[in-house]
Amino acid sequence: MMVTPSWGASNRKLRLVDDLNNQGGERRMLSAVSDLVGGLLGMPSGTVEGGLLGGNNQSANSRSNASIEKFNIDVVDSQHFLLRRLVRGDDRVQLDSNGFSCHTDVHSDVCLANKPVRISNKGLTVHVPSDDQLLQANKRLVRPYARQEDETAMKLVTPVEILVHGNNYTNLPACNVTHNVTALVFSSRGFTGNVFHEFNEIVIPLFITSRHFNSQLQFVITDFQLWVVQKYNKILSHLSNYEIINPEADSSSVHCFPGAVIGLKFHDNLALNMTDIPGGYSMFDFRHFLRRAYNLKVKHVSEINHQKPVLMLISRHNSRRFLNEDEIVEMMEELGFQVTRAEPGRMSNLDKFAEVVNSCSVMVGAHGAGLTNEIFLPNGAVVVQVVPLENEWVATNYFGQPSKKMGLHYLEYKIEPEESSLIDTYSRDHPVFTNPQSIISKGYYEFRSIYVDGQDIRINLEKFRKTLIEAKQLIENSTPFNR
Repeated sequence: MMVTPSWGASNRKLRLVDDLNNQGGERRMLSAVSDLVGGLLGMPSGTVEGGLLGGNNQSANSRSNASIEKFNIDVVDSQHFLLRRLVRGDDRVQLDSNGFSCHTDVHSDVCLANKPVRISNKGLTVHVPSDDQLLQANKRLVRPYARQEDETAMKLVTPVEILVHGNNYTNLPACNVTHNVTALVFSSRGFTGNVFHEFNEIVIPLFITSRHFNSQLQFVITDFQLWVVQKYNKILSHLSNYEIINPEADSSSVHCFPGAVIGLKFHDNLALNMTDIPGGYSMFDFRHFLRRAYNLKVKHVSEINHQKPVLMLISRHNSRRFLNEDEIVEMMEELGFQVTRAEPGRMSNLDKFAEVVNSCSVMVGAHGAGLTNEIFLPNGAVVVQVVPLENEWVATNYFGQPSKKMGLHYLEYKIEPEESSLIDTYSRDHPVFTNPQSIISKGYYEFRSIYVDGQDIRINLEKFRKTLIEAKQLIENSTPFNR
């Protein structure tokens, strides 16, 4: 087996590739699979390993070669079964009949191939064989990012070209590297740089699309950004046992796979739907996966052993800032909270920050990407979202509803006009306050410039105190059986 070229010799590898040219790696690999292969073939435990490593027994070698061949066939058949789970109805019929199928909805564009494919790094081209003459010589462009409805995001995503050929087509590029697991192609561009979009359009869709493969697939990341890969190293390495392929690092290579998925499935904002494709995984499963990936110790808030409940305050530096943040912190401490402020720079190291969040009982923040970190809170914790003027819908749909499905308590504090910095710019009888719809009708960018990017918050401490008291009571009454 060849070793997949790394995404840079000077860069740290994310996961060791199974290198059968390395004797130690060979022995470890064969020891791990020997009983599995033997079980598949009805052979005694140790027979396969002994045959593969003994080298002197011709009969054993014959059996071992047959074992490996049978094992590879079983692996491919198993991966074909797992590919089928990503489609239903006519899409599944087409995949079974032609070896290729695509499904497009509002958010996702995902194509599958259950026959050997060749991925040419040059020009990001996927060559797919198919029996369907109507599909042959067809070209399809897929932008492998789960926000298809957003033109701004999709302009940042490089399209992958899929060429469908007949099974007897001979003018294919030669394989430089051959793999024995399915390829999963997705982009690391889009709206990366915003943690909400990183989880919403990459991390969770990646989990949905790949988890049922049990790490037996290989990621091909287009629009490769090293910082994204490093930031989410623990997640990526728990979803795939194989080294990431960066097409841009070796544009002349052609990689061959037994099958491929191009694009990621999307269910909803920060959400997983157990009944949707491929089915079976919930937000509780995803949060359990995160706890394992980041080695987070606290499953439920009742397990936290602090004298005072720890409250994390998301401290924003640009828009939707708390203008009286010091006074807010003072009040929180008076109510018996131990307050830790989370500023943007602190959130950048996700490996460390996830552990800090997991030790908190309450998270408080104005609507914004920082609240995405609620995903690391223990079950039974409380999320308090401060909702700026005219941000009700996004607040509820991006963080409110998802938090409830995470097993968290959710409280909203909707500010009054007098608590918005907009009152310093516009009179109380201005349409910004009296007729927001007239602002919205001017288009998204006009709306955003005022209500999203142009608004800070000066909390009414007496009003907000009631919300914090409610949060404290929820923590005190929270048990693993009452959540």
